[in-house]
Amino acid sequence: MMRWLTLLGLLSAPAAGQNTRGLSREQNHAYRAMQQGQILSLPEIRARIHVPNAEYIGAEMLGPTVYRLKYMRGANVIWIDVDAATGRIVARFGM
Repeated sequence: MMRWLTLLGLLSAPAAGQNTRGLSREQNHAYRAMQQGQILSLPEIRARIHVPNAEYIGAEMLGPTVYRLKYMRGANVIWIDVDAATGRIVARFGM
């Protein structure tokens, strides 16, 4: 009986290194860096970036320190890459 409980416990435990929150490695790294004050949060970044006549549609992490913000203006998608530590725009596409 004890062996079955041990086996059940091993099977239900997450694999070593597996993220228990369901976040990507980049998201985990960004979360830790934000908590330590090394990078700005996504809401802080969004508050700094303004794209006239465009609607914000989402964001993603490009590596541990770059946010890619996505906007729609008409039928065009606009991508803005932002340094998460400084809030400065490092690249623009689709403008």
